[in-house]
Amino acid sequence: MANKKMTIIASKGSLDMAYPPLILATTAAAMDVDVTIFFTFYGLEIVKKNNADSLKVTPLGNPAMPMPMPIPTLVSSLPGMESMATAMMKSMFKKHGVATIQQLLDLAKESGIKLIACQMTMDVMGYKQSDMIEGVEFGGAASWLDIAADADINLFI
Repeated sequence: MANKKMTIIASKGSLDMAYPPLILATTAAAMDVDVTIFFTFYGLEIVKKNNADSLKVTPLGNPAMPMPMPIPTLVSSLPGMESMATAMMKSMFKKHGVATIQQLLDLAKESGIKLIACQMTMDVMGYKQSDMIEGVEFGGAASWLDIAADADINLFI
């Protein structure tokens, strides 16, 4: 019997939005699911060289973000708040033994997860294929659609 197949579209490139596609993908791969992640728009930030450990999270416009005290929108936009929120999130993840984005990317590649960077978005944003990490393939919407048409699970994150 053939393995189940899953595709994920990763369209956001902040630290907090890099975790869901990578955790879901690596978990599914561990369950013998064939996984493809299609990185498009700001999701390309996840697979840019030397960028995995530089992703940031912002408290601005993120009202569900747990903070030691409520932070008004005005305060969230002050310089330094993004760095503070990023450091806080990284600290919480480390405290709980959560893998880093780089570790999850390495695991994804080791697990045979297909990583596809959207060529059209790269062209629009001025990215070159050499800007992306090793192991990433390149294709457009048709590349994802071809795989998604046969997938059991398709997620947009």
